[in-house]
Amino acid sequence: MSLIKTYRRITALAILVAVCTVQSALIALVMHFEMSALRWALPVLAASIPPLAWIALLYSGLERGHRVWPHVMPPVLALFAIVVQPYALDVMIPLLFFAYGVAIFHTVSRGADTLPRLRIESGDASGRIWRWIGVALIASGFSDIAIIAAIVAGKPEWQPLIVGFGSSSMLLLMGALSLSRSVSDVPEGAGDIRDMVQVASEEDTQIIDRLDALMEQGRLYLDPDLTLTRLARRLGLPVKTLSSAINRVSGENVSRYINARRIKAACAALEQGDSVTEAMLSAGFNTKSNFNREFLRITGKTPREFRG
Repeated sequence: MSLIKTYRRITALAILVAVCTVQSALIALVMHFEMSALRWALPVLAASIPPLAWIALLYSGLERGHRVWPHVMPPVLALFAIVVQPYALDVMIPLLFFAYGVAIFHTVSRGADTLPRLRIESGDASGRIWRWIGVALIASGFSDIAIIAAIVAGKPEWQPLIVGFGSSSMLLLMGALSLSRSVSDVPEGAGDIRDMVQVASEEDTQIIDRLDALMEQGRLYLDPDLTLTRLARRLGLPVKTLSSAINRVSGENVSRYINARRIKAACAALEQGDSVTEAMLSAGFNTKSNFNREFLRITGKTPREFRG
């Protein structure tokens, strides 16, 4: 991952968490300290959170071709609605959270080709985090509806509880996302199950033969920054074609295919007397949790047990 891509990803996540934090602070000031002059900022910030989450996902690993500028419009429209028709916000804000939440959840649930620019090291952890973010956005949409329902039902005292719970939950999830190494270290998910049950074609076998040769010649699997996109580019193939061929020929996803080679290299390093940490790093792993999990899955032993 280039420094520019890393900078964009970290910046998008930092802005997202900052907006969630500011919104939570403003909610407290408006509702508990009666600073009503700040109330106008709440819908603008609320309209910023879903598109910022999508932009953060975009910079975290989606394929190129997604434009950022359309996602700047929701907070602008929210500001316009405050002036022209404030009641429109009661529909606009929940719809934004629903739409972006469903889009994020659906996107990261599609399998191996969804986030091909993420590192191949650690399985589906980032996919799980992003799915939770999608669920949180959808839940926030429901909380906005619950606030309206509480007001209609004559229970305005419920509003601070609903808003506080929703904003706190969102802030916690966004914080977990920004702190998680898996956002930058994690590859695609398990792949499309339909690919795994299909019989491998001759073309699939030829692709894997080329991939195996590339792996042996360049030892690319030792690169901790390796991504599905880079592999596909080196072979001159579309991401989906390469991922599907690996699924059908090996019955594994791309992450497990690469990690199997890395664990083999780690075993060789341990047999030569390297420490567990030295073997982990030389084999292309960045985190001990991922290394230990994959080592146990493949060898049936922990690295220390294997080393004796």
